[in-house]
This record gives sequence, C-alpha cells and structure tokens, in this order.
Amino acid sequence: MYQYNNLVIFLSELRKSIRLLGISVMVFTVIVFLLSTGLITVFQEHLREKLYFFSVAGPFLSHVKVAFFGAIYVLMPLLMYVLWKAMGKPFDVTGRRLFWFVTATCLLFYAGTLFCYFVTLPFGVKFLLGFQSENMKAVISIGRFVNFVTIFILAFGVIFELPVFMVFAAQVGIISRRVFEQNRRFAVLGIAIMAALLTPTPDIVNMGLMGGPLYLLYEAGILVIRILRIDEKRAMEKAEKEAAEQDVDNSGEAEEE
Repeated sequence: MYQYNNLVIFLSELRKSIRLLGISVMVFTVIVFLLSTGLITVFQEHLREKLYFFSVAGPFLSHVKVAFFGAIYVLMPLLMYVLWKAMGKPFDVTGRRLFWFVTATCLLFYAGTLFCYFVTLPFGVKFLLGFQSENMKAVISIGRFVNFVTIFILAFGVIFELPVFMVFAAQVGIISRRVFEQNRRFAVLGIAIMAALLTPTPDIVNMGLMGGPLYLLYEAGILVIRILRIDEKRAMEKAEKEAAEQDVDNSGEAEEE
C-alpha cells in the first residue's frame, strides 16, 4: 500500500509537467530542425563516412530524427528536473538535495554523451567497418546512420546516470549498499541485457563498449554510497526515530498511570 501511494504521488506530480514538456520538445524540435543539416554534416565528418539514401523521404525523416533527439539533448536539464521532482516528492527530496540530484544527473548525462562521441563511437564504427574489403564496400544509408549515432549517444548518456539513481535508492531506503554488493552477478546479467537493448546493433563489440563502462559505473555507485555513509546515516535516523516514538509511548503510559 505504501509503494502504491508513492507511485500515485509520483504520477500525479509528473502529470503536472507533461504539457510543459510536450510543448518544449515540439518547439525545440523545430528549432533544431533548422540546424539539422549542419549537425548531420558534423557527425559525418567526425566519423568520416559517406552517406546515401534509398527512398524519397529518407533525408527528410533523418533530419526530423536528428531534430527530435537534439531537442531531447538540449532539454535534458528540464527533463531531469521534472523527473527528480516527481521522484523526490513521495520521499520529501526537495531543496538542496533535489538540486544536487538534478545537477549530478545532468553532468553525468553530458559526460556520457561526450565520452561516446569522442571515444566509443569512432572506435565502434571503425571496428565494424574494418571488415569491408575490395570486393565488399559499405554503403551506409542516412537513415540507419542517424539511428545508430543518435541512439548510441543518448543511450550512453542515460547509462552514465546510473550512480545517481543508486545513491537515490540507498538514500530513500529502497535498496541498501549491501544489496548492491551481494547481487553483483545479477547486476552483470542485467547490464548485459540492457546493453543488448540499448545498442543500435546486436553485435558483441557494441554491447561490450556499453556494458563495460556501465559495470564500472555500478561499482562507482557502490563506492559513492560507502563514502557518503548513506546506510549508516539512515540506520542512525531510524534508531533516533524509534527512540523518539518509544519516549512518546512511555510518556503517554506515565500520564495514564
């Protein structure tokens, strides 16, 4: 019942901002669409690949996808604020704590996207295209290229936020550090499944490029929880609360006597 009430509070708080988010995404999609040609050129030059299209609507749809993902990228601080505000409402996470959760999430998101853009993406593309030969040349469609680049970059940004959500879960008492530590093997399985779902291609190389950093982030989350002594602080708060309740009960019994 307690979890159900928290879910209701989360959804009701999230619903308040749905209209704002929808309008913001549409407006910024239109703005980024005007710059989409330049963005595709930047990606193309960065990865040094020629692009082709095989349908009349192919280039237009690719520009729309770039515009939409670009809008999500730019609006990530707003999206994270709305998400954390709704998630923190049932657990009274407001003020400074809310600010730090939003800030840390955004910083890790953009760090993940930059890491992917400058390190993982060029390496992955170079490896996958390294199997072409004189008799087998790659012909990359602009649609598949845009899907690969945008999904891969945003997926890396999302997975880099893992430590923050682990800290949040520990701080509000959903999952303790000991649970994270004792279930590493299940975490590895979950990371493998997540990497397979989030990577735009099902090959083992891209899964490894995402799964490896994701597991390191999982361990980083455990380390941060340990350094901040979140479990110990929650245990102390719980003990103090129980002691206060016991004092109230004792004083009530004394008054009755």
